[in-house]
Amino acid sequence: MKALNIAATGMLAQQLNVEVISHNIANMRTTGYKRQRVEFEDLLYQNLDRVGSTSSDTGTMLPAGIQIGLGVKPASTYRVMTQGDVAQTEKPLDIAIRGEGMFQVQLPDGRTAYTRAGSFERDADGRLVTLEGYLIEPAITIPDNARDITVSPDGQVQVTLDNDPVPQLIGRLELARFANKTGLEAIGDNLFVETPASGAPTTGNPGEDGFGSLLQAFLEHSNVNAVAEISELIAAQRAYEMNARVISAADEMMSATSNLR
Repeated sequence: MKALNIAATGMLAQQLNVEVISHNIANMRTTGYKRQRVEFEDLLYQNLDRVGSTSSDTGTMLPAGIQIGLGVKPASTYRVMTQGDVAQTEKPLDIAIRGEGMFQVQLPDGRTAYTRAGSFERDADGRLVTLEGYLIEPAITIPDNARDITVSPDGQVQVTLDNDPVPQLIGRLELARFANKTGLEAIGDNLFVETPASGAPTTGNPGEDGFGSLLQAFLEHSNVNAVAEISELIAAQRAYEMNARVISAADEMMSATSNLR
């Protein structure tokens, strides 16, 4: 009986749906996290009577036909790259992006990764790094005797030194954007890497050519909506239960057939 296999594909699909929803909920407080959504597709169809086939010698055709679907399959885990809420942190090296763009990060293997999480620190040499110690590109080194650090909305980083009241420009943060942001591959640690689907990055200064501006002492929260995720979780659970009920019904039908005498 095909209903058993069809309902099984539905249960597996909703299991994946629940796993993605649980990952979203687990990252509700993750800086710069972008929620995921599962997209499904129907499987192949078995044509018992193909629509449009001739039904008589006179050339009459079937207006509808008979098709039996074979279930559902996950097509993608689509990443929703909308802006998350920003919150003030009062930490000068926390930087949020308001609008398009991502920070560029140099990985230990030489690749460039991209992130919306702007919670930065200084390493032992004064260089601006992520929480994992990865360098920000282009590199910015903050002097040891820097008293105040200012990051302007257009990315200019200025410091005030102990022996000089005049702010000095020490570098400028750049942003990168992609034609297809959802085509980026997440590698953990709030980082994404380029793929053929995302296309090559376009870099530029914040606030120019469509890039977003920077907010110092702010961080971008995840774009997970708790109420929406709980609603999706309930719907996924009910869909899983209905598919399980179909399996039970198919089992009862098969049992009744086998008990015929």
